[in-house]
Amino acid sequence: MLVHLDCFVISADTGSFSAAARQLGLTSAAVGKNVTTLETQLGVRLFQRSTRKLRLTEAGERFLQEVRVGLTTVKMAMKGLSTSTERPSGVLKVSMGTYFGMHFILPLLPEFLQRYPDIQPDWEFDNRKIDLIGERYDAAIGGGFDLPQGIVARELAPVHAVLAAAPAYLSQHPPFLEPDDLARGDGIRIRSPQTGKIRNFMLRNAGGQQSAVGLPVCMTFNEPEACCRAAEMGLGIVMANIPDLLPALESGSLVRVLPDWYADAGGIFLYFPTHKLLPAKTRVFVDFIIEKFREHHIARRIDARSSGQKTPEN
Repeated sequence: MLVHLDCFVISADTGSFSAAARQLGLTSAAVGKNVTTLETQLGVRLFQRSTRKLRLTEAGERFLQEVRVGLTTVKMAMKGLSTSTERPSGVLKVSMGTYFGMHFILPLLPEFLQRYPDIQPDWEFDNRKIDLIGERYDAAIGGGFDLPQGIVARELAPVHAVLAAAPAYLSQHPPFLEPDDLARGDGIRIRSPQTGKIRNFMLRNAGGQQSAVGLPVCMTFNEPEACCRAAEMGLGIVMANIPDLLPALESGSLVRVLPDWYADAGGIFLYFPTHKLLPAKTRVFVDFIIEKFREHHIARRIDARSSGQKTPEN
């Protein structure tokens, strides 16, 4: 019965028996036969079949939602992956945002592999939203994910968006002291690769005041690192999340503009399945990331309210 369910779920995820067969190491005919046997046992048709693609029936859609998480739990239990004596091993598939992953998570990899040499990282650096369960990821790091049944989100740090510019740019302009002063600045903004739109932030300060970002848009990019680089070149004032600006802020190549003002931009979360029987490789990765965030004070470093940020002196 378990192999029948496995064939059904993977066929539904991939859209074909042949693709499922490649993942399972079976023949396409064997996968199709297992799904047909399952349909016979259930007394319902799960797929509408065509020569090009499989389509779930309404009953198949319902069954997929109900069986997916339970199937994964059962498979983990049968393999005994949660035993405390297990040596963490295997392929660890993780998704994370490109810039954040490259600058904050990838540098931790040598120490992680030193602790757990039998784990093989399979990491995807991308800013797209993923289906953690459907695409068979062990974990994901980022923000803005949908939280379906079976997934837990552990907040690693809040995220703020701030304004920053190169010291050379600021030296050529009158001081920016209040949000209204932004009207005479040159804005470098990030547009969403999904919608093509620029996010409208609302600035706030510790006194509870709020103000719209009245910064004229002079150039836009779909990649935070490009915005940061353009600002370092002295081309204008960038509005971006602190994690994307932190290396430049800490080096001094960028400084905060209106350092008392910031915008709430969500948070950075560690996503993983809610199974009590987490594989050892996933469990140690989750614990390791949480440990390193605390050890390196990452949450404090990317907090716009922290006094450690460099500020403009113009």
